[in-house]
Amino acid sequence: MKTVGERLVQGLAARGVEVVFGIPGVHTVELYRGLSGSPLRHVTARHEQGCAFMADGYARVSGKPGVAFVITGPGLLNALTAMGQSRADSVPVLVISGVNRRASLGLGLGMLHELPDQAAMVRPLCPTRQITEASEVAEVLDWAFATMATGRPGPVHIEVPTDVMPLPCAALPAPKPQPTPLAPLAEKVASAAAKLNAAARVVILAGGGARGLDAPLRALAETLDAPVVQTTNARGMLHGHPLCVPASPSLEATRALIADADQVLAIGTELGQTDYDMNMRGSFPDISGMIRIDICADQLARHPAALTLHADAGAAIAAILPHLTPRIGTGPQRAEAARIAARAELGGLDALMPPRLDMVETIRAAMPHALIVGDSTQPIYAANLYYDHDRAGGFFNAATGFGALGFGPGAAVGAALAAKGEKVVCLIGDGGLQFSPGELRTAVDEALPITFLVWNNAAYNEIADAMRGANTEVIGCSPSPLNMEPFAAACDLPFASVPMDPEALHWALSQPCDGPRMIEVRVPR
Repeated sequence: MKTVGERLVQGLAARGVEVVFGIPGVHTVELYRGLSGSPLRHVTARHEQGCAFMADGYARVSGKPGVAFVITGPGLLNALTAMGQSRADSVPVLVISGVNRRASLGLGLGMLHELPDQAAMVRPLCPTRQITEASEVAEVLDWAFATMATGRPGPVHIEVPTDVMPLPCAALPAPKPQPTPLAPLAEKVASAAAKLNAAARVVILAGGGARGLDAPLRALAETLDAPVVQTTNARGMLHGHPLCVPASPSLEATRALIADADQVLAIGTELGQTDYDMNMRGSFPDISGMIRIDICADQLARHPAALTLHADAGAAIAAILPHLTPRIGTGPQRAEAARIAARAELGGLDALMPPRLDMVETIRAAMPHALIVGDSTQPIYAANLYYDHDRAGGFFNAATGFGALGFGPGAAVGAALAAKGEKVVCLIGDGGLQFSPGELRTAVDEALPITFLVWNNAAYNEIADAMRGANTEVIGCSPSPLNMEPFAAACDLPFASVPMDPEALHWALSQPCDGPRMIEVRVPR
């Protein structure tokens, strides 16, 4: 009879999992026994944080949960930072770990990888369950996948004691059907439609909860003649559209557009600081009269609104659209004015912001429809303020929400595996690269078409700027960078180094390369 570990792997495959990211250990041998002969592809990371970042990037691009296997204790703790990023950005990630044998838990016996209470360290971050008997495998898997599909998505953790993982386990029943998308109440739909039909200047705020809804969102915007302001996690959904406003609500130009609206419709956005008040200025327009759609009831309670629809964003849009009266008005003109003003505003924030944005737009020009996976680095900060990507769901990064440095390489690996042969660019700073350099070897092992584009200013320059802005001596912001060319050679990566010049970068990006490569951008200090 197969073991609990083997049945767990079978249960994942039955639920549509195709790839798992992991690092094997003595406490997870039975999971790896299950991988032998299974249809699941195992991708070996170089650090458990990288495993969970890979699962995150895979989930964002595939639309399915990413899965990571990590060991007991330090393996799980290493993954927690990445799980925090997934939680902040509502990304479904399943982390399966070991835990010490049941009779030892909490006793302080000095066992390998021991923690006083492993689950207690995870619980403030995400839901967690322990499989205590072989008969619980199917139930816990059904719970995990239902949890990731119900309400606001995010990470989920399952732990399996080392004495449970090898237990004999009978064949699992078929997975339970996934929950249907939560539909809005009919009376709420009628009220929302009435308010929207009565308004003359609607503005839509679209967040990460609108991911995957580019066609319905476009239909909604066109029907309402409404400019669509997109947070970072919604960029690319209306690329080049006259109603697209790919500008941060932190910008005064975007805020002016919102303040001028006589009705705001917020869809799948938590209205968080890193999107709506990045520079911590306060003075955001009063939008307490908004209509708000969100899958999370707790989120709906956090900000005043005239009308809330607790529903899946796609189900809500589909329900509202038939009740709307199409109109033709000034929406495109309002959106264009906001775009022009927002773009112009960047130079007033920092004279170097426009040339940094030019470099990101050069990536789009040289590699159309590529996925851009960003770390916390200067050109990504510029693009988060204003950038219109040419692929829905194809631009995401860790510089909003949780803000975890080192996100880029692992997430790019996951994205490339989900996109199956499509071009991926990992845009990362020299400082962020040193958080997770080992994951470049994973890209080599898997022969993934990832361009690791390293913004090398030999500093944590964004932090240094913040220190200077606070009239504080700049300390600790100049760690020596990697010598990029020999580092790329050590990773078996083709290498090019270019100055901070759009033409030079365009040339380097346009060179043919089927597998991973590194391009360094030398930034004047």
